[in-house]
Amino acid sequence: MHDNDHKARQAVIATAREMSARGLSPGRGGNVSCRIDGGMLITPSGMAYDATEPSDVVHMTANGDTVTGGRKPSSEWRFHLAAYQKRGDMQAIVHTHSMHATVLACAHKSIPAFHYMVAAAGGRDIPLVPYATFGSEALSKHVADGLAHRNACLMANHGQIAMGATLAAALELAADVEVLAEQYWKVLQLGPAHVLPDDEMDRVLERFKSYGQKAQG
Repeated sequence: MHDNDHKARQAVIATAREMSARGLSPGRGGNVSCRIDGGMLITPSGMAYDATEPSDVVHMTANGDTVTGGRKPSSEWRFHLAAYQKRGDMQAIVHTHSMHATVLACAHKSIPAFHYMVAAAGGRDIPLVPYATFGSEALSKHVADGLAHRNACLMANHGQIAMGATLAAALELAADVEVLAEQYWKVLQLGPAHVLPDDEMDRVLERFKSYGQKAQG
């Protein structure tokens, strides 16, 4: 195992453990992957993250073949690969069954622009993609379509998925989506949400391009 490969495997495990520690996915739920040359590294199926070692992380090609090791990849490997194929600019994926995102997903509710921070997912809303059996080709297509123009989406009767330029960014976005999902759920207890208009969300999205400690020209 090359040093860079070992570090990438360690990073996948660390992200999965942090996802679990933050309460974003209970038990052995959810999965994490990162893009590598010619494919991806992904968490193994059904293993407790605390017990997962670098050698347990599964290397898969872009065609869905397992390269090394005796572990089975996460049952959701298809939608990870499909998302990477759709979004060449993204390098990492975190999929969780976080509480409030999953509640909304099971109610078949997307997250509209009730708060300007919805733009953190890359658009005017956080969409909901249709249900399909976990691990299926149909689900991978739904997810890839949902992430074509967003960095996160809800998955009907399932959970949420977030992408990022790094594992840390994907995990942070998954956490942000869960916070927004909880806020939106609480707003709905009071009545209909007051949704920001499209032109305001467009302004917010433009402002987000220079938000934070980004390089100055």
